[in-house]
Amino acid sequence: MIPFTIADFLRVFEQYNNAIWPGQVLIYLLALIAIGLAFTRRTLSSKFISLILALLWLWMGVVYHLVFFSTINKAARFFAVLFIIQSVIFVSAGIVNSSLSFKFRSGTQGLIGAGLITYSMVIYPIAGAALGHTYPAAPTFGVPCPTTIFTFGMLLGAGVNIRFYVLIIPLLWSLIGLWAAISLGMYEDLGLAVAGLIAVRQFKNGQLRIQRIQDLAQKNPVNPDNHGNPVKLTFQAQAPQIKAKRFLNQR
Repeated sequence: MIPFTIADFLRVFEQYNNAIWPGQVLIYLLALIAIGLAFTRRTLSSKFISLILALLWLWMGVVYHLVFFSTINKAARFFAVLFIIQSVIFVSAGIVNSSLSFKFRSGTQGLIGAGLITYSMVIYPIAGAALGHTYPAAPTFGVPCPTTIFTFGMLLGAGVNIRFYVLIIPLLWSLIGLWAAISLGMYEDLGLAVAGLIAVRQFKNGQLRIQRIQDLAQKNPVNPDNHGNPVKLTFQAQAPQIKAKRFLNQR
């Protein structure tokens, strides 16, 4: 059972929005910078994107959960810890170890990412207003649900070399968002559950595709001749290995 009412919940957003204004504008600007950087091919750009995502999750953990949401929900302290951990994950994977990179791709993956980002920054507040959740008593970009959708959009649309542990906390929050959407009537948060389902499906499909390409490449090994020298393959024989190498490098 949720220990607060919808009126309490919306009042927290009102207090938050009034207290941080015009911080919402700066948060939007950070998101736009991250999107712009994802269209560049510089290694440093990925580090800046990871830093922006880390700052957003740290902001949500410390400012939203600890300072505001904890006034009506004791569980907010636990949520704050999760969000701070996610911030550390982005710093570790994207900045320290450089194992996470971003580059917007064309095709289905890019469209999915763009759709989720558009929903989080544009459609979400419009849908909320249509449901009667009007500013300042409404969730704005920079609080957990829309910002988690944005994170999914960046990871799915531009993320390269994504590991599942990066998705665990956003996926957990998508389940919590679904609970709130149903229990409190915050139906704009249903987009968060959809984003989580898409993330799981796309990650699973990506892993399966890697395995299929690897299996295909293994069926066409480069075998040495009688003198131990590799035999030169035709383009058709090399194609599976070339595709596997290109795809795995993109991950």
